Parts: sequence; structure tokens; C-alpha cells
Amino acid sequence: MHKFVRNFLTEWRKLGLPFENASFIAAISGGADSLSLLLVLNELRERKKLQNRFVAAHFNHNLRGEASRKDAEFVRALSEKLDFEFVGEISDDQYQISKKGNLEQNARVARYEFLTETAQSYKAFGILTAHTINDQAETFLLNLIRGSGISGLSGMKVLNSKFQVSSSKFKEKSQISLIRPLLSWARRDDTENFCRENEIEFRNDAMNEDLGLKRVRVRKILLPMLEDFNPKIIETLAKTANLLQTESDILMELKDQKPNTKDPYLFLKDLKTLSKSAVYQVLRNWLKTNRDNLRQLELKHIEAIASLIVSRKSGKMVELPNDEIIVKKEGKIFFQKRKVEKSGSAN
Repeated sequence: MHKFVRNFLTEWRKLGLPFENASFIAAISGGADSLSLLLVLNELRERKKLQNRFVAAHFNHNLRGEASRKDAEFVRALSEKLDFEFVGEISDDQYQISKKGNLEQNARVARYEFLTETAQSYKAFGILTAHTINDQAETFLLNLIRGSGISGLSGMKVLNSKFQVSSSKFKEKSQISLIRPLLSWARRDDTENFCRENEIEFRNDAMNEDLGLKRVRVRKILLPMLEDFNPKIIETLAKTANLLQTESDILMELKDQKPNTKDPYLFLKDLKTLSKSAVYQVLRNWLKTNRDNLRQLELKHIEAIASLIVSRKSGKMVELPNDEIIVKKEGKIFFQKRKVEKSGSAN
């Protein structure tokens, strides 16, 4: 099995996606990234590793005239050759792309309106897109330049359940997942090479060379400059976005149900509703409040307390530096100072 296929299957398993009896809409533009997605789905389908219904969907933005039409024809022909169901749509009155404001963003909204409505019509589990590590790095820089906060700098999520299209057509979140199965591991070089090894000549969008678009300037000018400072800048930026995404998720989780860290105890029932990362953050805040600092505390101490929380036994404890202990009892964990007996003076 090709490394690209193996990595994709590993990611599919890691995301907990269904291996059979589900429908997915695969967004296929005709470029190397989306064609690699179509090709890997085809191979895994042929190998009986994924026994789902996959529908290739192409949205013709109609921004490049004849070239846009040829992209649509190419995707349709390849989809039919590989025996995929195909759904195509062209930008018109139903999926209107406004020429006012940010053209790239307007095109994205129209495209996701089409993909969402297609997914709904097929009762699909999710929409698959072929965003890569490169896309994540570019998104991070674009949002940094705009002055975005932690939410924007978190970039794109690999799995976005019940996502919402930024459009007046969709007032509520859908029940469809937006899935980017290449985002955490595949570079653009990987997708291009996979297409070449499968002897598929991918389409090139002339707009990807238009320096009038901010994303193209970031890709063609800014990132190459940053690579002089760090040859692995794309991976570094993508990892940074992922770290901020984790922090952002924790903050949102704690905002909804934040345990009181000012008391010398925490309720186990509150902690058990939080994710592992959120528990670690709560414990750090709680210990800092009760100890006045986090000096001498190591990750092993936090891990030990976290294990104590999920343990079924009561009355256990974790030892901390400076004769401090964490005791579990009565549905709580308590921060205490160990009582040290003073030795009597000699007569």
C-alpha cells in the first residue's frame, strides 16, 4: 500500500469516521489536492477498506470562462471513469458569487452553499475537502496579518461537526460534518506526487498565480521569504495553529462549565465532564491558586492527579513537592499540607 494511502487510512481511523454504510460528498476542483483525495478514496474503495458511498461534487465558480468549463468537464470525466457518482453545479442565480468585497471569500460561501445542500440531499454524513498543511500555514499567516485573535489563528479544524456556512441561506448549524482528512499530514508536494504516480495530470488554476489575491502573495512571496529563516516553516506554522486550536477549544469548554479553582477542593463530577486538556488546565489554575505558584511542579504531578480523578477508589492521594498532597474523598479532591510532627527538644 502506498504511503499516501496508508496515511489517509490512519487519519480516517483516528477521526473515528465510518468505514461502511455512510455517504460522503467529496469536493473536487480538479487541482492536485482534490484529485489526490478522489484517487485515494478510489483505491481504498477498490481494496474494500472503505465501503461507503462517495459522491464527487464540483462547483464551477465561472470566474475564468472557458478554463472553468474545462475544469468541470475534466472532473466529470475522471469521476465517471473511476465510477464515482458526480454532481456538478455552476455559479448562477442560485449560487451567486458577489463581485463586491472579498472575491475569494464570496466564492467560498457560494461553494459551501452548494456542498451543504448537496450533502443534505444525499443525507450525507459529511463533506470531504482536500485542504493540506500548506493551506493551514497560509490561513494562519493571512489571519495573523489581519490581526485575528486566538480563534482566527487556530486555523482550520480537521473535523468540524455540525459546521455552519457563513451565509444567510443557512440560519442554523447543519447536522453534517466538514472533514479535512489531509490537513494534518499531507503537503502540496505529496498530493502532486500522488497524482503523478497515478498518471493523472491535474488542472492548474490561473488564479493561483494572480498576485492580486492575498493568499497567492502569501504563498508565492511571504512563505518563501520565511523559509530562509526556517526551512520547515510550513509545518511549524501548521503546528502552531493546531496548538492554538487546542487552547481555544479548552477556553470555550471552560467558559461553558468552569470549576471554581479558588476553593481548596474540586468536585470530581465537574472534572469528569471536561476533556483531558481542559482537566490539565483546571488543575494548573487550581494548584497555582492554592500554592501561590507552580514552582517544582512537573507534568508527572498533573498526570498523577488526573489519574486520581478517574480512579474508582477513594481515599488515595498524590504527593507533591514541599510536603503538599492531593487527597481524594467524598466526591472531591482536596489540596492539603502534610502535617509534619515537630521533634521535641532534648532535656
